[in-house]
Amino acid sequence: MKQIRLLAQYYVDLMVKLGLVRFSLLLASALVVLAMIVQMAVTMVLRGHVESIDVVRSVFFGLLITPWAVYFLSVVVDQLEESRQRLARLVDKLEEMRTRDLELNQQMKETITQLNQEISDRKKAELAREQVMDKLREEVTRREQAQIELEQQSSFLRSFLDASPDLVFYRNIDKQFSGCNRAMELLTGKSEKQLIGLTPRDIYDDEAATKVLETDEKVFRHNVSLTYEQWLQYPDGRKACFEIRKVPYYDRVGKRSGLMGFGRDITERKRYQDALENASREKTTFISTISHELRTPLNGIVGLSRILLDTDLNQEQLKYLKTIHVSAITLGNIFNDVIEVDKIERRKVQLDNQPLDFTGFLADLENLSGLLAQPKGLKFVLAPQLPLPHMISTDGTRLRQILWNLIGNAVKFTQQGEIVVRVTYEQDETLRFEVQDSGMGIRQDEQDKIFAMYYQVKDQHGGKPATGTGIGLAVSRRLAQAMGGDIRVHSAPGQGSCFTVEIKAPRIAEEVEDEGVDDSLPLPALHVLLVEDIELNVIVARSVLEKLGCSVEVAMTGSEALAMFDPLEFDLVLLDIQLPDMTGLDVSRAIRQQYQGTHLPPLVALTANVLKDKKEYFDAGMDDVLSKPLAVPALTAMIKKYWDYQAEAEEETLDVSDDKSRMLLDVAMLEQYIELVGPGLITQSLTMFEKMMPDYLAVLESNLMARDQKGIAEEGHKIKGAAGSVGLQRLQMLAKQIQSPELPAWWDNVVEWIDELKQEWRHDVQVLRDWVSEQEK
Repeated sequence: MKQIRLLAQYYVDLMVKLGLVRFSLLLASALVVLAMIVQMAVTMVLRGHVESIDVVRSVFFGLLITPWAVYFLSVVVDQLEESRQRLARLVDKLEEMRTRDLELNQQMKETITQLNQEISDRKKAELAREQVMDKLREEVTRREQAQIELEQQSSFLRSFLDASPDLVFYRNIDKQFSGCNRAMELLTGKSEKQLIGLTPRDIYDDEAATKVLETDEKVFRHNVSLTYEQWLQYPDGRKACFEIRKVPYYDRVGKRSGLMGFGRDITERKRYQDALENASREKTTFISTISHELRTPLNGIVGLSRILLDTDLNQEQLKYLKTIHVSAITLGNIFNDVIEVDKIERRKVQLDNQPLDFTGFLADLENLSGLLAQPKGLKFVLAPQLPLPHMISTDGTRLRQILWNLIGNAVKFTQQGEIVVRVTYEQDETLRFEVQDSGMGIRQDEQDKIFAMYYQVKDQHGGKPATGTGIGLAVSRRLAQAMGGDIRVHSAPGQGSCFTVEIKAPRIAEEVEDEGVDDSLPLPALHVLLVEDIELNVIVARSVLEKLGCSVEVAMTGSEALAMFDPLEFDLVLLDIQLPDMTGLDVSRAIRQQYQGTHLPPLVALTANVLKDKKEYFDAGMDDVLSKPLAVPALTAMIKKYWDYQAEAEEETLDVSDDKSRMLLDVAMLEQYIELVGPGLITQSLTMFEKMMPDYLAVLESNLMARDQKGIAEEGHKIKGAAGSVGLQRLQMLAKQIQSPELPAWWDNVVEWIDELKQEWRHDVQVLRDWVSEQEK
């Protein structure tokens, strides 16, 4: 096969070399020769000899087949050439493929090597992964266990914090709550989730929030812990005193993240402190009681000695009797000081302001002071600056006690010279006494101390305390302050002293009002908008108005009143002054501004305060003012006043005299209510009052413990309105005193008033029930 391929290749190469024409001639010659040889050979075999025709035939046959042979061979050569070329191309491709295969084989070997290496690496990695996974499983197991332990510890810590009665809270650097315990939730009335993100101003009232933020700022600014006491209010209005400690806390890198706070309720501790103070006061009370008992026979000595002074006596007897008289008065003044100490400690100082003959008062003062100064050879001078009022309203006993203490001290510390008392009366009704002596004087560093209880000045020589009780100046200053004034001192060692006393002592003025109301005329049926937030007052006012023929709609807040008000719908608007969201004055201003140029119904203010100055209400747009609880005559007069009736409105005045304060019930008002609405409403209102009163008292007591004067006054105002609505006049008067911090010695007496309110309110309620039962019969 190889030879044939070589022969064919040789034939092709020859044809290409000679060309087609020469190759055809050569081939034709070869064929003719071959045909002749074959013809001659066949003829010789068949016939045994060769003829010429046989040669011709051979040549002719050779020439005949030569084109076909040439064509055939040409085709064969072309095909062979094409085959050769294709083969060459295939060989090239095969070479190329072989080269590529070699490269691929090399790459494959390299890849296999890499794969083997990778497989080896993967096996190692898998082994390492398994090892790591085992470690991870162990770590996960440990972490899960740690997480369980952490959750248990967290749960335990949370339970521990929630079980603690102390406040626990923490705030971030922006002063927002980040968490708290159950006690803090109870204090704020919000859950921990609700607290998170809020600031103290979102939680507490303005006063408490300001103090909280101030202490926070101190912790942040100085980066130290801080402990202080603060009164905070529960959602039900109760106040509790907390000892709060705040400390800064830091993150892992030492950056400050906020503060933590802890608060312990020390209200009971405060109660125990008050109990200890009460025990201390009881000792003083015991001394005071003895003083009371001793003062009775002492008054007899003073009175009899004064009578004896008017009899015929020799000089020696007169001298002794004056000494007895002055000594008895001095001893009585000491007893008075001891009694006042007891009252001051029990916060029960009550002034008895009565008309005082001031001219006679000064005459007695001059006589007694002269007697006191006479044994030491001192001159007493009373220097009044005229004109002085003849009659003033003051507590004469307390004023005499103050002056006697000052004059007695002046005599005690003056060895020679004179005692001068100057008296002036200012246009603002201020009464001033200046007690000046020529004694040893008082050092500057002692001038603030002499008004402290039990303090005694030192003499100028041995440094020993001066004789005396040490309570006279302290009591005198407290009394002067209770009387609306004070005591000041100006002194220098060796130059004497000047004590200045100022008190409020108005001139006596009497005013009598006698106004009547014609109740015979019928009243118009009015559509009334009543704006009142206390349900008990609403029931009473609605019943009174409806019995007078009026229809009533009620708004509990200022916003609700503004939404309901329509000048074409309502004939009269009754506005309570103290509302939850705004004052009645704010509502009046808003109505006037919104409906400018429109005819408005009368806007009438309802207030539980004494009607001292109506100008404030009128300036705010009110047309009139009525006191609560509503009095039928005043309400009737007001209605007739604005609907063209001839009767004039009766202006209700609230008398706070001692006699009226002792009355339990406002019988006149109750009789009017029974006549209008019957006893059922009073009984219903009284039942509601009984339900409300314990809550009022609880909040009132917590405000008292917190010394929150504003809170005490606000709660007293509520009790006053509620008590007045059901005719409990004594309770109303007590609550009125409680709600009036501007009263003299209010803080000294408010505890006693609250105690009396707590002790007597159930008794007064029962008295009212019995009275209503009697009326029903």
